[in-house]
Amino acid sequence: MSDIARRLRTALLALPIAAGLLGAAPAQAATAHPGSLTCQGKGIDRTAQLHHRAETFIKAPLSTVWRLHTNVESWPHWQKPVTSMKRLDPGRLHPGSQFRWTTPAPATPSTPATTLVITSTVHQVKPGQCIRWSGPAIGQGLRIDKGTHVWNFVPVRGGVIVRTEESWTGSQIEADPATAIKYLAPGLDLWLADLKTAAEAHCRH
Repeated sequence: MSDIARRLRTALLALPIAAGLLGAAPAQAATAHPGSLTCQGKGIDRTAQLHHRAETFIKAPLSTVWRLHTNVESWPHWQKPVTSMKRLDPGRLHPGSQFRWTTPAPATPSTPATTLVITSTVHQVKPGQCIRWSGPAIGQGLRIDKGTHVWNFVPVRGGVIVRTEESWTGSQIEADPATAIKYLAPGLDLWLADLKTAAEAHCRH
């Protein structure tokens, strides 16, 4: 195992919250699912070594789920991994919108405690149906060059099915893809679980 692979393995083992880097459904590699999610014809980077797909059913109206998900300023209130959030432009999310958010990473034997800074740029959005964004996640000793993230929202009887797919690229995580996917993919599980909890709780009030 290379030195960079050892550093990555050590860092990720100590980063349960870094599983939610690029963002917030059970973790399996996306290759287990045929096809790819898209928003206005655009999807993840299918050439990436690392990609993951997940979904969940939320017992809440589509309007509630969509509002929670796209009101990014509110993420720190219902996603514990998100420690700060800043919109870099005003108004509703639209192509070209950007937001910068952070999540902590604890110290490990080979890396210092750091804060991952994630800058996301929206590329496609169709209100109530889908959204796609991408961006890097950068911290001292840990970096993902680009994550591309697609979300689909499908109204069904009694609620909404939310499907999400994400790809990650970068030399550091590609040095040991098996370890990286093991610890990065569950971030989508956590994100979906938090979205489900928040939306369903909103409906009970």
